[in-house]
Amino acid sequence: MIIVSNTSPISNLASVGQLSLLQEIYGTILIPSAVREELLDERAGETVITAVQAATWLEVHSVQNQKLVAELITRINIGEAEAIALAVEVGARRLLIDERLGRQSAKNVGLKITGVLGILLFAKRLNLISAVQPIMNDLTTQANFRISSQLYADILSEANE
Repeated sequence: MIIVSNTSPISNLASVGQLSLLQEIYGTILIPSAVREELLDERAGETVITAVQAATWLEVHSVQNQKLVAELITRINIGEAEAIALAVEVGARRLLIDERLGRQSAKNVGLKITGVLGILLFAKRLNLISAVQPIMNDLTTQANFRISSQLYADILSEANE
């Protein structure tokens, strides 16, 4: 199963000490060069940088389809554009991405997507975590992750919490 990730799922989960969930659920995850650069940028913070450097299961791949990247960066950032292009190139089963415009662009090229909250729900179903709510709370307070009150309630309902 080939999984590609954008920056946000990795950085957000790393920020709250839950990066290992990605490896436990998906094994190896492919990221494009632009995503690696974003994850290792000093603005990502020491917690994220340290976690990413230790994550040997993240594999960096160069994107070949620069035409698709060029088309996408008119609407989304370079990390999202490269992640989408890489997912298309390798026939990824899923793209991990959170940003609204990036999610829409990924859907437009036929990719299946999952975001951080979907990852948490899946982790709970697999009994990798006991509850979604504390991690959602950590995401909002520690990672500045935005969750609308309606989505927060919907996720709790789906998680039976």
